[in-house]
Amino acid sequence: MFLTNRDIVELTAWRQKLHGMPEVSGEEVATAAEVQAFLANTAPDRVISGLGGTGVAAVFEGEERGPTVLFRCELDALPIEEISDLPHRSRFPGKGHMCGHDGHTATIAALACGFAKERPKRGRVVLLFQPAEETGAGAAAVIADERFAEIRPDYAFALHNLPGLPLGHVWLKEGIANCASRGIKIALAGKTAHASMPETGTSPMRAIASLMPALTDLSRGSVSGGDLVLATVGHVQLGEPAFGIAPGYAELWATLRTTTNDQMQALVDSAERLAREAAAKDGLAVEISYQEIFSHCDNDPEAADLLRAALDAEGIAHEAGEALRASEDFGLFGTVSKSAMFYLGAGEAHPALHNPDYDFPDDLIPIGARIFMRTARDLLG
Repeated sequence: MFLTNRDIVELTAWRQKLHGMPEVSGEEVATAAEVQAFLANTAPDRVISGLGGTGVAAVFEGEERGPTVLFRCELDALPIEEISDLPHRSRFPGKGHMCGHDGHTATIAALACGFAKERPKRGRVVLLFQPAEETGAGAAAVIADERFAEIRPDYAFALHNLPGLPLGHVWLKEGIANCASRGIKIALAGKTAHASMPETGTSPMRAIASLMPALTDLSRGSVSGGDLVLATVGHVQLGEPAFGIAPGYAELWATLRTTTNDQMQALVDSAERLAREAAAKDGLAVEISYQEIFSHCDNDPEAADLLRAALDAEGIAHEAGEALRASEDFGLFGTVSKSAMFYLGAGEAHPALHNPDYDFPDDLIPIGARIFMRTARDLLG
């Protein structure tokens, strides 16, 4: 094991410090500064800051030429109020590390401790601390940053903790690992009227009411069958909170989710058709926009084999598992490299991701770090 007991104690304390200072997507300034301060003690050959916004990349060079291997974690937290009584609970109202990105960050920081002691023999390792995963904007911003070309990887790896899976057990499969998703906002505009004379206005009430079940009815299939199509209505606004006004404006927000990007386009087309038909029926203007766009995450067979070999060498129990409905912007790294991610069990009875009482299990830090370090050594020596 490349981590000493002291390393693990320090990494655990640091993870808990990060847990107490959550920053949401695009605001990870203090978290990035913490990462840079930690990395200073590991003396990487190069540190790139402000990557894709607030991202940080640390580069450890080998003596011989070889591939570039990237290990990625996420810096951002969620706009969720933490309800735990932990001593390291969030100090920021309405914000919390309810997805475990603080633990992922500590796991990648553990690799910096290892490479500080012994550089790879060849090639180079890039440790990427990525911003804004929760909104789907971070990976795209990092890849679009002109400095990314300097660290463009041949292989990219990531992990995500997974409550419901036994502690330390791994799911790893080839092919689709996470679904594609995006948020759709449908805005319907008519004309307000006095509530006593609604016939003098144009209300979006019927249109918005019909769209909620119509969008939901587009759902079918399953992840296991590779044909999931899912539309989930999350928010509806109709008019203003007033008794004297018949509404003239409405918004519907929904999440569209499919197994693959190709299926997503078909679902988008169907959702837009429904919105335009409902608007036209009642003489409404319609505007459709999209946010938080995630591509599906596809594990490359060679990259998955490398992770599988590392799991076997480290004696860590694993199985293929299932693709997850949840989305992950790590999938974009598959467009520039051979990439794969695995799921690391957080415990069968552990609170679910995005629950207000979630906390990353610190015992996973050395386990995840061992898997990644073995993968790096197998590739680079």
